[in-house]
Amino acid sequence: MTPPIPDARPDARHYARLLTPDGPRWHRWDAAGAPDPRAADLLGEALPAGWTPLSAAPWEPHAATPAAPACDLSGLLAPVTPTKIIGIGSNYRDHAREMGKPVPTAPKIFLKPPSSLIGSGAAILIPPGTVRVDHEAELGVVIGRRCSRVTAEEAMAYVFGYTVVNDVTARDFQAADGVFARAKGFDTFCPAGPYLVTGRGAAEGSGLAVRARVNGALRQDGDTRDMVFDVATLIAYVSQIMTLEPGDMISTGTPAGVGPLRGGDRVEVEVEGIGILENAVVDRDDR
Repeated sequence: MTPPIPDARPDARHYARLLTPDGPRWHRWDAAGAPDPRAADLLGEALPAGWTPLSAAPWEPHAATPAAPACDLSGLLAPVTPTKIIGIGSNYRDHAREMGKPVPTAPKIFLKPPSSLIGSGAAILIPPGTVRVDHEAELGVVIGRRCSRVTAEEAMAYVFGYTVVNDVTARDFQAADGVFARAKGFDTFCPAGPYLVTGRGAAEGSGLAVRARVNGALRQDGDTRDMVFDVATLIAYVSQIMTLEPGDMISTGTPAGVGPLRGGDRVEVEVEGIGILENAVVDRDDR
């Protein structure tokens, strides 16, 4: 058995991934307290105080690097670089009921392509052909070390941290196809961010409020305690099927209250203690 990774820090650490003139770059929050939950201060002409640029992804060996005196922080990227994104279906009892499905007796897994990722602040694009695109507020779990065939008792040692995910879904395509690849795989259909948060401050993914708001109105209001299968069980189950690589992400399912998004909407997904993911919704130019 591979030795487990060390326990995370007692306090939460926040990481962000920014598009800079030199390309994508990871940054770590080193100031006291927590950064702005919306990361609005990270889009500007200079790196705000408290953020330290890193030489590599935080789950890899890395060092702090000098910050440029001025830079165009033109984009807040998803704080994950996965080889795969694993989704979990019907993992909240109330959501299974609202979709008219039985509560699963084993995790229902599917894959979303990494090309569907966008960061907080980027636009969700509604493609042509669909008449119903839904938001799904979720907790994302990011793997920190290669993980294969682990037990639930071992699984949490392989977690690097957590982020916020909106598992955007073309519901009519899902119903028509009977499978999820098209409905959940469009470019921009996996907003994630704004931060990757490590440490016990993220409560090991348990007991966290999960909410979605559209144009300021509350749509979803759940709690990760209500998941049918907890984080450790999901990691153990998936790792029996496929090897999880550092940076891979499991999106752990959504509570009840999923609902439609339309061009012109603004959707927020919040996971308690991790951050608020914000995205505008626009019709794709060929719609």
